[in-house]
Amino acid sequence: MKKEEWLKKGYADEAIDKGMDLKAEIRRLCKEKNAVILGHFYQADEIQEIADFIGDSLALAQWAAKTDADIIVMCGVHFMGETAKILCPDKKVLIPDLNAGCSLADSCPADEFARFVNQHPEHVVISYVNTSAAVKALTDVVVTSTNAKQIVESFPQDQPIIFGPDKNLGNYINSVTGRDMLLWDGACHVHEKFSVEKILELKKQYPDAAILVHPECKGPVAKLADKVASTAGLLKYAVESDKKNFIVATESGILYEMRKKCPDKNFIPAPPEDSTCACNECNFMRLNTLSKLYNTLKYEWPEVKVDGKIAEKAIKPIQKMLDISARLGL
Repeated sequence: MKKEEWLKKGYADEAIDKGMDLKAEIRRLCKEKNAVILGHFYQADEIQEIADFIGDSLALAQWAAKTDADIIVMCGVHFMGETAKILCPDKKVLIPDLNAGCSLADSCPADEFARFVNQHPEHVVISYVNTSAAVKALTDVVVTSTNAKQIVESFPQDQPIIFGPDKNLGNYINSVTGRDMLLWDGACHVHEKFSVEKILELKKQYPDAAILVHPECKGPVAKLADKVASTAGLLKYAVESDKKNFIVATESGILYEMRKKCPDKNFIPAPPEDSTCACNECNFMRLNTLSKLYNTLKYEWPEVKVDGKIAEKAIKPIQKMLDISARLGL
């Protein structure tokens, strides 16, 4: 296999001089090319350490919309790169591994979602940001777990709503708003794996621990929580809480920032129900590595592309989300 083919297939790790100071070279390339690295909370520690900005999906979209960089490197998954490209059509948007997809986005194919939407023409369509650009193009307003409740509440109580694709997040929003939204049957493979039994076992070991749960988790898990919130919301709660121990039911990458901001507190990852491992990781998020990040900057590949007609439609619900979030101070 030729080197060029090797790189394009995403197997860049072995193409790096093992003696190279990768972090120094990545920072040099960023300066040379006026590039910015955006990283999600679910990235590996080494990626979070070198990123220019770390955040959840809402924060990454907000940052992408205002950056003056020529190149955006999105260390996350593909739909995040698409969102950045839609918001910044004149910028080059790169992602270290194009195989970094999303099980939740994959659970909502655009053609099937379009048929579902057409069957309910009186409904407003609210889509979670964890969707493809093509699904966003079918949407009235995009939401993240940070702003979903507030955006749903911005519509009249009697307005019929389709919410997709995460049924767990949708059920949670229904429970806290009194709505009866029509839900698409999708879910995140990471958050679906948390179990009541495993968390209760940890609670016996740490009886004074606060339980932090992402709203993509199943309802019975959310009911155990002292706090249900987005990754940014869970981080904020941990920083402000007087508690010393926290059981965290979301992707374990968030523990890096929690421990960084709260070095005197103890964060225990909730394990998946079907494994003996001590934490729950997204295999897609972890496809991004320092080696791939270096090659992405060096070769300016893989580049995220979005069809122009889809982008023209998809920008409207994304911008509406950003406008509502700004108005609400989110």
